Amino acid sequence: MKIETITENGVLIAIVEGPEKLLTGTQEALDLAMTVKYETGAQRIVLSKKLVAEEFFILSSGMAGEILQKYTNYQFKLAIWGDFSRYTSKPLHDFIYESNQGKDFFFVGTKEEALEKLAAAG
Repeated sequence: MKIETITENGVLIAIVEGPEKLLTGTQEALDLAMTVKYETGAQRIVLSKKLVAEEFFILSSGMAGEILQKYTNYQFKLAIWGDFSRYTSKPLHDFIYESNQGKDFFFVGTKEEALEKLAAAG
């Protein structure tokens, strides 16, 4: 795992990259968040969709809800970037839409959009 930090609009953001999936469960998500916080001090994370387990995008698995609840509890913000167009689930589309209307979690097409969203989030 490689963590790069940037400061945009005075906000510290961690860009996490790596060869293997990092969000594979609730504990792994917490480990990721705590590693980022410990190593960089950042509480805003940009992550490529390719680093997220497919189970996350099956809302009935409960993974997405559990992870986002933990991140909310620990005051982390997360932006996942990538192509979400292949998903046909209406509940997932609604979930993505609602998340993008908020200030904590974003699902966007590019890394640049992810950085913009996190930098502008309250």
